Amino acid sequence: MPLEFLGLLVVGGIAGIALLLHLLGLSTSQQFVSEKDARAAWLRHRPDDQIVSVLLTQDHSAALIETKTGKGLVWSFGADSTARDLDLAKISETAQGLTFTLPEFTAPKVALHLSADEKSLWRSKLDHPL
Repeated sequence: MPLEFLGLLVVGGIAGIALLLHLLGLSTSQQFVSEKDARAAWLRHRPDDQIVSVLLTQDHSAALIETKTGKGLVWSFGADSTARDLDLAKISETAQGLTFTLPEFTAPKVALHLSADEKSLWRSKLDHPL
């Protein structure tokens, strides 16, 4: 089989799979429709935590989680979610919202788009000690 034909089959197959996944709705980002969704996502990553409160973003892409041991952030990461503790995070304000700089190479920085009111609410929750 000529190499050009094989290359065309591989590229076409990958593109076809990507198109099929998109048409089936499997390429949409996860949304936290309710606090229950955010709780479930957090507990999937940290099953032993006891959640005290949940604060969702208005676009339902992330949530601030307060547990008995500290605060954390859970956010959508494609069709899945990921969660990190905020104990060692550096939080900075941007024009669009908040940026969390985490001491991890797997998720070094998370930028959340928040409205002005939402940003001040998140800052008050983050600045308030447990």
